[in-house]
Amino acid sequence: MKDNIWINILEANKLMRSPDEVIAFENALASLADRPQDEDLPDLHLILDDRCEQPEVMFGLIHFLESFDVFAQMQAFVTVVPQLMLVASEWTRILHSRILNDDDACRLYRDILHYSLNSQEPNFVRQLLEESASYHLNKREPKLELAT
Repeated sequence: MKDNIWINILEANKLMRSPDEVIAFENALASLADRPQDEDLPDLHLILDDRCEQPEVMFGLIHFLESFDVFAQMQAFVTVVPQLMLVASEWTRILHSRILNDDDACRLYRDILHYSLNSQEPNFVRQLLEESASYHLNKREPKLELAT
């Protein structure tokens, strides 16, 4: 079990199968938002679960994650993405898409993925994510036309 009681409450109620679970989840998230801690980011990402019955409430967690410093949030996401994809492939896709739609976040994401690939054994998932970020950035960057 994790040391943070609020993360434990999020984990216990992340499927949001009842109004009580939704309330407990929202209250725990609000308590965490009062004192956000970068070291909680990996655990917070791993709360995401595709089996959640109240995705609009889970989006509150997405917004909370995005309220952190972008570097800390990207670093945590890259660290947990292989685990996250196992239980939250749809949420992983949503986070990935949101990152790609922000040029500054996308550049940082690509760089973090690149350096994490070079500092560890090759990881197929990270390589695909890096290629996706690079492709999105290259598609949007203006091309210089030479006058002829």
